[in-house]
Amino acid sequence: MEDVRNNVKGHKITLTNRKAGIITGVNAVVSFDTNEILLETELGILLIKGAELNVTRLTLEKGEVEVDGHIDSLTYSDMKPGLRDENGLFMRLFK
Repeated sequence: MEDVRNNVKGHKITLTNRKAGIITGVNAVVSFDTNEILLETELGILLIKGAELNVTRLTLEKGEVEVDGHIDSLTYSDMKPGLRDENGLFMRLFK
């Protein structure tokens, strides 16, 4: 059976008033808490920082994630999607 995520084309972020966002082209949710959400996207690792953050909808079959809360920043890393860091170095870089 073909992986549905391979059919996802592109990566898009729609942010409304820094309070709600829809992200497409998401391959995995690496981690999340009320201050940070770390996503693996088709274009690299995306770190969302803010306050009172929630993942309100997660549909990995379509590669979509919806978040809400107070969004302060969106930051991409240079790491390629799918690359795992055994020692957690990239996680420490975003702290």
